[in-house]
Amino acid sequence: MHSPSELLKQIETAIVEIEYPTYPATLYEPISYMMSLGGKRIRPTMLLMSVDLFNGQIEPAIPAALAIETFHNFTLIHDDIMDNAPLRRGKKTVHEKWNVNTAILSGDVMMVEANKHLTRVDVSVLKPALDTFNATAQGVCEGQQLDMEFESRDDVSIPEYIDMIRLKTAVLVGGAMKLGAIVAGATADHAGLIYSFGENLGIAFQLQDDILDVFGDPEKFGKQIAGDIIANKKTFLLLKLQELANADDLTELTSQFNNADLSDKIGNITKMYKSYKIREIATAEMKAYLDKAFDALNRIDVPESQKSQLISLSLELMNREK
Repeated sequence: MHSPSELLKQIETAIVEIEYPTYPATLYEPISYMMSLGGKRIRPTMLLMSVDLFNGQIEPAIPAALAIETFHNFTLIHDDIMDNAPLRRGKKTVHEKWNVNTAILSGDVMMVEANKHLTRVDVSVLKPALDTFNATAQGVCEGQQLDMEFESRDDVSIPEYIDMIRLKTAVLVGGAMKLGAIVAGATADHAGLIYSFGENLGIAFQLQDDILDVFGDPEKFGKQIAGDIIANKKTFLLLKLQELANADDLTELTSQFNNADLSDKIGNITKMYKSYKIREIATAEMKAYLDKAFDALNRIDVPESQKSQLISLSLELMNREK
């Protein structure tokens, strides 16, 4: 079994060794730039951990890991355009460093490059690998569209929100792990179970993100605290508060959306969260999905020792700043 750090090192080496075309330079340079920005590479790492789980060989699975990481970075380029974000991992976003049109085209080519990586897996598993990759990619795009639509809707339900984060965030984790299982030659049942593990872990992770945005330590969380409150973002916490609040509190909550005093706005909404015990409710929901994830993992019939690294990484991911 390999440790996550050992697998990450192999992924980073493989990324450095990718040779993109050199002409036209302004199409391919942004791709190299984006892929070099780093990040935790969680998805390709978990793909390779899935390979390990099912006793597969790591080297033949590297193309699948590169496909997942390339696709993920493609979505980030386009997300940054849609969000008009100036920075990504502390560096200029592609559309800021070059321009929007170049960023769109470079992102498009990254999707092609992802498919080119995937076609290098063994031909015996190419069809199910492509099917899984395409279903995953389509789901992520569906989730992004729903997220944008929710911005202008006042009737978003919690089940709709959960489905949105499942598609936007969690299916990529589940899809990566299922790809790893497929490349390793796992049974269809085992591939389905590891997908369920990854998907439910991804949902739990996003719910935790919602909680930490309000209640986390900014030094440990690594992001601006209360950014979701400032942006009036429809998170699990806000939707649950709207569901539980009495008429007077709901009116007060709605009025806060236009409060220009951001410190006052954050304080008032956070106070309402505490009053309705929203953090505790969200934490219980997060733990329920985490339990679903580990239930799926427990049903995979391999020695427990082969699950240890995956369990450790998953717990590390879920034990950010409480």
